[in-house]
Amino acid sequence: MAQWQKTHIQRDNGEMAEAQAPVVVSASRSTDIPAFYADWFFHRLKVGYSAWTNPFNGVKSFVSYDKCRFIVFWSKNPKPLLEHLDYLKERGIGCYIQYTLNDYENEGLEKGVPPLRERIDTFKALVERLGQGRVIWRFDPLILTDRISMDDLLRKVENIGNQLQGHTEKLVFSYADIASYKKVKANLERSHVNYQEWTIQQMDEFAQRLSELNQRWGYQLATCGEKIDIEKYGIRHNRCVDDDLMIRFAHHDKALMDFLGVEIKTIENSLFGAEPIPANAILLNANQYAIKNKDNRDKGQRQFCGCMVSKDIGEYNTCPHLCEYCYANASKEVAVRNWKQHKMNPLGETITGK
Repeated sequence: MAQWQKTHIQRDNGEMAEAQAPVVVSASRSTDIPAFYADWFFHRLKVGYSAWTNPFNGVKSFVSYDKCRFIVFWSKNPKPLLEHLDYLKERGIGCYIQYTLNDYENEGLEKGVPPLRERIDTFKALVERLGQGRVIWRFDPLILTDRISMDDLLRKVENIGNQLQGHTEKLVFSYADIASYKKVKANLERSHVNYQEWTIQQMDEFAQRLSELNQRWGYQLATCGEKIDIEKYGIRHNRCVDDDLMIRFAHHDKALMDFLGVEIKTIENSLFGAEPIPANAILLNANQYAIKNKDNRDKGQRQFCGCMVSKDIGEYNTCPHLCEYCYANASKEVAVRNWKQHKMNPLGETITGK
């Protein structure tokens, strides 16, 4: 875990408290902040801090936004972000969005999300506001059931992929690993969803067929947290909280670059042509490139997760999308109860308002 710089904040009740001050914030792997808690988050960003409850020991701690330079948003419906993006620009805080855009409408696995057509329109609207590359398409997870075959999944991916051409550069996917997640298994069984585990052979076949589809699109294909090596199909292991993307979009931010251990170099030209660019360089434009002198990977994440260090400010058991395969809710009832609690105190220190 990153040991963020410590600072002190004045709480809503006037008390002083110690807080961690992360540079990179994840909002959030634990719940859908853009869809349901955008007003809360941006209020807390303006106030300067929020409170976070550790899911393992129940201890409350505080997160200061004083040093925040970049936010990675995760969402299945980030439409509410549109009205808040100008504030990020005012603050000079960079962002990009991990947008999970699945199609399980006919099977009812994601009853709480808007219609697919509306979600695709939101995707395009966000790209128009933020720019190319800042909205990343995720089809996550890919789930097999007695009603969803591999052929069905490929048709679903193809349909969305065709509509997103010109609006995204990347497709990130993962295979539903149900046996490894007790909450997912329990939630599916409680809802009588007859799921099937992916075999290695099926994963490989899907990857091959997806790469063939991608010959039409030219997306960067990447898996999230997957052990299987399918790079032979041009599919990489993804970094969802990605310092390379932050460098690309915010290389002008010296505080962020210093935190990431990045040097910005100018491409020197002479009578003999431009100097050679190092193999590990990140090309920024015709005149500049970046060199990373630090390994920013978060060693506290899953073994095959490539994410860099960040502070996730969400809380489990708070997402009212109520997807049948959810890993973040112990049950729908608990999530709904916490959502109702939030609405009673929608701008409180914590997401739940407690």
